[in-house]
Amino acid sequence: MLVTRVFTSKDVRAHGSGNIGATNVARVAGKKVGALVLLLDALKGTGPVLLAMHLVPEGPLAHAAVGYAAFLGHVFPVWLRGRGGKGVATALGVLIVLVPVAALVGAVVWGAIVAVTKVSSVGSLVGGLCAIIASFLLNKPIEYPALAVVLLASMVWTHRANIGRMLKGTENTV
Repeated sequence: MLVTRVFTSKDVRAHGSGNIGATNVARVAGKKVGALVLLLDALKGTGPVLLAMHLVPEGPLAHAAVGYAAFLGHVFPVWLRGRGGKGVATALGVLIVLVPVAALVGAVVWGAIVAVTKVSSVGSLVGGLCAIIASFLLNKPIEYPALAVVLLASMVWTHRANIGRMLKGTENTV
């Protein structure tokens, strides 16, 4: 929201889908600004998890809890009265730290699906599913793939309107 206002003087909440996330920012302010928002939103996930790993190195449950708290803070920010983004980039940032290969798998799948379908929400959900599968296959502490499951379930909830539009064939494209 702030980045879009700085670069375009627009309130992203009043344009496109009204969402403050990177996909809508890219629609409203251009791909470069959208990419910057994606990076900043991902850092909302990486920063807290890196700090948790530093403070509690042998605490995978603490790492997962902090990661989920970062996700929830993005989706329900107090300063926006609980109306934040859908959490995809923040979830990616969390997984980059905890299960980087799974995060890469999810990001690559997202990119491939968006390139073919032009629908970011489809890419986000399928990429999240692939990240779960990869995280279970990587033999990490069970808390990390379990977090990936919780993150995807939460993203399905944040994308419920998108899913409804997908079922009607009216979902927005990138």
